[in-house]
Amino acid sequence: MRAFSSLVTHHRIPSMLAATGIATLLLMLLRPGVAHAMGVEEEAAFVFNTFSFLVWGALVMWMCAGFTMLEAGSVRTKNAAMICMKNIGLYSIAGLAYFVIGYNLMYVDVGRDATFLGLNLGDVIGTFALTYSSTAAEAALLEAEAGASAAGVLAESSYASMSDWFFQMVFVATTASIVSGALAERVKMWSFFLFVAFLTAFTYPLIGAWTWGGGWLSDLGFTDFAGSTIVHSTGGWAALAGLVVIGPRLGKFARDGSVRPTPPSNILVVTLGVFILWFGWFGFNGGSQLALGSAVNAVWMSIVLVNTNLAAASGVVVALIASRHILGRTDLFAVLNGAIAGLVSITAAPNFVDHYWAILIGAVGGLIVVAGLRFLEYVKIDDVVGAVPAHLFAGIWGTLAASIAGGAQLHIQLLGIAAIGATVFGISWCAWKALDMTLGARISHQVERLGQDAGELHMESYPEFVLMPDPDYYDDIEEEQEKAKG
Repeated sequence: MRAFSSLVTHHRIPSMLAATGIATLLLMLLRPGVAHAMGVEEEAAFVFNTFSFLVWGALVMWMCAGFTMLEAGSVRTKNAAMICMKNIGLYSIAGLAYFVIGYNLMYVDVGRDATFLGLNLGDVIGTFALTYSSTAAEAALLEAEAGASAAGVLAESSYASMSDWFFQMVFVATTASIVSGALAERVKMWSFFLFVAFLTAFTYPLIGAWTWGGGWLSDLGFTDFAGSTIVHSTGGWAALAGLVVIGPRLGKFARDGSVRPTPPSNILVVTLGVFILWFGWFGFNGGSQLALGSAVNAVWMSIVLVNTNLAAASGVVVALIASRHILGRTDLFAVLNGAIAGLVSITAAPNFVDHYWAILIGAVGGLIVVAGLRFLEYVKIDDVVGAVPAHLFAGIWGTLAASIAGGAQLHIQLLGIAAIGATVFGISWCAWKALDMTLGARISHQVERLGQDAGELHMESYPEFVLMPDPDYYDDIEEEQEKAKG
């Protein structure tokens, strides 16, 4: 039996392969159309590109679960249900706002000639048309009989229009998630949702129009492959503005300047959330190649995914080492943020073949986030999940690092960081201030003590637990705040 298998392996199979190859060659010579079909045709590339957008977009959407787990595990148990409510709410609001107007402001007719008072608004913002849908050629293709020609669709684009909308929409939801974690445990639910609607309908699309939409920063050569600044720093600036307006949680900073430790209530859930985010980031960066219809795109996408993974890993290792020296302990929460910082740092330019740069960029991101956590405590800014160091600080570093490894121009990168930072922080500060003066941005002291689960949602995530507040400590802080208001 073994001899027979050897005979087949060494004699019959090679002969069969040779015969198949000769037959294929003759067929190609006799019918050149068949040879063309063996490659990736235009319609096949259209299918691959569209499929890539949809699959990677679904993976990025899964990052919403990661943010939910990260935040729910970072807050005290009395606020975990509110975190779940905020995250499913913000994803839904972001999707609707971006569909109704956000995408059009970001991409449609950006760069057109629309001069007003000497300023070309076409370089700043897209059209204010409402809703977005498939193109006329796509609609005609769907209405035609089965087997109809797709020539009209292929002449317009290399992917289905709504697949691009879907992929872009999940990015704007990521931006809103960053704000949610930073302001946890003291921002009013409805005020937060109104801010998210404004952020995803106007603020984020404005920044996107300047850059990915082909606006003035894009014309200058600003580079941000998948959004270290456009997505993550934008979310970080919006969160920082809210932190300044709303202030820290009750009891976080004592009168003597000391910081009250508020460790995560469920570090297992936080760790799960970070792993989900890491997994989703492969879609975040890999999908930003924006094509999968050729061998070149497939190779670049592979490189992007490898660099993404290397940067996250080096961010973890450096945060593991640095936390011992900067925070005085080996801090798992800081290490988990090190992974996120490494991912954010590489997002601006993961498309390079010298992989050691990814390790270096992620390592610096890990160091930045640990130092950033300590810095926020020093300046008395209460960021529950470390969103500002992980997304804003690391996002700035990643955007600058694109001039080292990604070929970007340093002065243009600096200009983009400054322009986007000033714009997003300014708009967000005004929005938070307006909400605070009207609806109120912050929950009452009573609800904050009780927890938003019971105080706003009238439910509890862990009903078998008994809340044991520290009234003396809270009264001391509340008295100090009332004096400051007076």
